[in-house]
Amino acid sequence: MNVRTIDELTITDARKALDAGEISARELAQLYIDAIATKDGDIHAYVEVFDDVLEQAKRADEAIARGESKELTGIPLAVKDNILIKGRIASAGSKILESYRASYDACVIERLRKQGAIFLGRANMDEFSMGSSTENSAYGPTKNPHDVSRVPGGTSGGSAAAVAAGLALAALGSDTGGSVRQPAALCGVVGLKPTYGAVSRRGLIAMGSSLDQIGTFGKTVDDARIVFEALRGHDGMDSTSLPDSSIKEHDTISTDAKKNGPMKIGVPRDFLTEGVDADVRERFEETLARLLALGHEIVDITLLNIRYALAAYYIIMPAEASTNLARFDGVRYGLSVQGESVQEVNERSRGEGFGKETKRRILIGTFVLSSGYADAYYRKAIAVRDLIRADFTRAFQDVDVIVTPTTPTPAFKLGEKADPLAMYAADIFTVPVNLSGVPAISIPSGFVSRDGKDLPVGFQIIAPHGGEHMLFDIGRKIEQV
Repeated sequence: MNVRTIDELTITDARKALDAGEISARELAQLYIDAIATKDGDIHAYVEVFDDVLEQAKRADEAIARGESKELTGIPLAVKDNILIKGRIASAGSKILESYRASYDACVIERLRKQGAIFLGRANMDEFSMGSSTENSAYGPTKNPHDVSRVPGGTSGGSAAAVAAGLALAALGSDTGGSVRQPAALCGVVGLKPTYGAVSRRGLIAMGSSLDQIGTFGKTVDDARIVFEALRGHDGMDSTSLPDSSIKEHDTISTDAKKNGPMKIGVPRDFLTEGVDADVRERFEETLARLLALGHEIVDITLLNIRYALAAYYIIMPAEASTNLARFDGVRYGLSVQGESVQEVNERSRGEGFGKETKRRILIGTFVLSSGYADAYYRKAIAVRDLIRADFTRAFQDVDVIVTPTTPTPAFKLGEKADPLAMYAADIFTVPVNLSGVPAISIPSGFVSRDGKDLPVGFQIIAPHGGEHMLFDIGRKIEQV
């Protein structure tokens, strides 16, 4: 294997090289350790690199030598800092959990351990997955590998930057309103947000429980798919986990009925006028033209209520976040600042432990759930969410997939969007997917120029529930053109 091509190395390439004995898992892991030491000082993709990486690699080499190699055996991965790894700190990018060590493995970590994957370290993130830029981490911002003066996107910016910079072969993130797809687009990699319930959330530090979904990053569609296939499946300890029978049913539909044939692709054009930069729109139309040339049919559609998605999301998400974060009280676990009463301990611990954006969302969420306001805000947002879901259901009766730009702009400058409302607008194309629970993927869609730098942008493909294989099929075709 040519070690000079580590930045372009894919899981498929690495698997062949490992099984052929061209490189050992230990040598491959050392390449990534060295790359992190060389590059990550500028990027800050990681908040911690684990001290047992080479020990993990040794076990992977032993499994390969025994002929027990699986698809991810010896493959070095980055793990977002809100996914529990037993015995390791899981801080969710927050000071309030900076000393918290996980007492068990998340379901996805259990499954990756069975595969023999190698965990390189904890990837940086916006505190408790609150943000669109990875500037809200208590441990400092992550920077975009394409231009270190710009953000990588959020909240899984550390995971996306690690893959884009060649500091991990693939990575895990979590997606609450676009937090895998958005940084994937801004860093020029592939990011998959699966169907809600397709991948267990057990061991994911919750932010918005009805919205959160663990997703995957890779350099290619197949890389994102390979990791997803290792993670998916029913988990009896997660009440939101889909049954395996449902997954198999969807696989049959998406692989047999749609296999390799032309698809009908829906474009909600009246929605694409929402603050999209002209050159981002051009890259989107160019990708559409490539799909049309491949024989797919492009159909204009209307999603009547999608324009309300951002408003509904920023009521539902803070409401769920305020409830989930109530457990961090300075008494049970995490940061505890002493006081003369339990209330004072609670106030001081939360005051010192939470960052500005987290406090802002807790306050909003508590307000919209409070007596006298829940009917005016929260329950209306839930009703709007049902309307948006119904819009997607109707649309998927007429088209196979729906496409949009992943983000309205390329990566913006660090500190550029100090106004929270301007930051929230970056999620306009991604939040409807989480509100509806359907799967979506972001595929690189070329570059746009800003200040003399070529910055990547993404093409988002949305499928019906369980339609991940349609995403992979059309995503591969985009890559091959």
